[in-house]
Amino acid sequence: MKIQPLLLIPLFTLLAACASTGRTPGAEASAGGNGDRQTAMLHDSLDAAVRRFEQGSARLAAGDAGGQGEREAALEELRSHAEHCLANPACDSSRFIATYDALVRDSLPRPPLSDDPSPELDQPEDDAISPVLGALPQSQRTITLLRGRDLAQVITLNEPVKAALNEWLTWLRPNLMDAWENYQYMRFMMWPHYEQAGLPEALLFAIMARESQGKVHAVSRAGAAGPLQFMPATGERFGLGRRASDGFDTRFDPREATRAQVEYLNEQFDRLNENLELVIAAYNGGEGRLRRLSGSGEKSLWDPAVFNALPQETQIYVPMVLAAAYLFLHPEQFGLEFAKFDTRPAVLTLDQPASINELAICLGQAGGVRAGWFRALRNLNPKWDNKRVLDAGTQLEVPAVILSAYEQSCRSGALVELAADLNQARMPVSTPSPARDVMAGRAPSAGGSHVVRRGETLYAIASRHNCTMRKLARNNNITGPRYLLRPGQRLNLANCR
Repeated sequence: MKIQPLLLIPLFTLLAACASTGRTPGAEASAGGNGDRQTAMLHDSLDAAVRRFEQGSARLAAGDAGGQGEREAALEELRSHAEHCLANPACDSSRFIATYDALVRDSLPRPPLSDDPSPELDQPEDDAISPVLGALPQSQRTITLLRGRDLAQVITLNEPVKAALNEWLTWLRPNLMDAWENYQYMRFMMWPHYEQAGLPEALLFAIMARESQGKVHAVSRAGAAGPLQFMPATGERFGLGRRASDGFDTRFDPREATRAQVEYLNEQFDRLNENLELVIAAYNGGEGRLRRLSGSGEKSLWDPAVFNALPQETQIYVPMVLAAAYLFLHPEQFGLEFAKFDTRPAVLTLDQPASINELAICLGQAGGVRAGWFRALRNLNPKWDNKRVLDAGTQLEVPAVILSAYEQSCRSGALVELAADLNQARMPVSTPSPARDVMAGRAPSAGGSHVVRRGETLYAIASRHNCTMRKLARNNNITGPRYLLRPGQRLNLANCR
């Protein structure tokens, strides 16, 4: 007899929201009050729904197909009761969660540890899965797990996380949508590292959305670089940095950056008592600081002694990442729709010389993409400067959907010639681009000096002059971790190549 498992994430989401309202367990209305009677009735109804669910499970196990309908009806009751709990100030939401865990969750058949469906179990119907999970069926197990725990149970919807949800769903919604689209085309490069490590994909997306919005060549003022924004020293610790063969900084490589991030996160989970909030804070604010403040994970991030000692940037960063992860898992709860794209990967071999800029122009909006193909091409081929004309025969990683458009629009014609002409044009005043300078290795220098301009960072200056940031800082008595510069400051470039 095959038992049809149900995906109960939507219900647990509602319960988690109920638990996050700040009510103290057992803080019900005064004895004999109307709130007390309503709460007692609500809890009795919850218990009845759970008993009904268990009866349905028993019927299914005995071969009675009608048990499935009874289980589904019980789940609808549970959802309704959870909604009433959320609206009732006297409701003890912790009892809902405890009852759910003890009597419902444990009564469900356990999924197999393998990602492959067990021959003993049917897969849930598509409409029983959240939109995001439905789009990613191969990751239905590890997408929601954090080192063996359901991510929905780990994220607490407290006031800061709710405020962050509001940010993402209002003025930052376009940023979230851009991050989603960018990530979809890079997913085949990044997700396998998380999947192998048993980390939730929601966490990968959330950190990337906050750090770079999925722009592979993003470089911060402090010198953090790549889709996951590794600082030079941390990147070097996990095997990221300039390759000796071609000078490419692998912090810009989505595959390598994700591999390094997985190693970093697992290290911090071990050091910070498996605490998700502390690990996220360490990623932004430094692991040493978080170990000292939290006693190696003994204290919660939300403990005032920990939270109030963090930089404001980190205080905002953690809720924003948690909120983005929650939205990734449960967009339907907030009326959020993540678009689906044809992201099948392919390799394009150039028939004739062309730059990424030229390809983006001649491809236009083929396939109906709203913003063209520049970002996807740039992200998938991070080692190439977008203006550099690549030789015929160069192979590029691309979405398969553009192959036919390349054949039709990018091999010859007036638009191809126009794209080549535009690619050669330059602005009369050049603005420094740290990412481009790092990748192209421009402006080598043998000694000399550099006058700091407004907005420049030590990392960007060191990269343009083929020097390490540490060496340049040491030569000029500049100390970390912020490596502050002032406009007009003259830097000694001795020992830079």
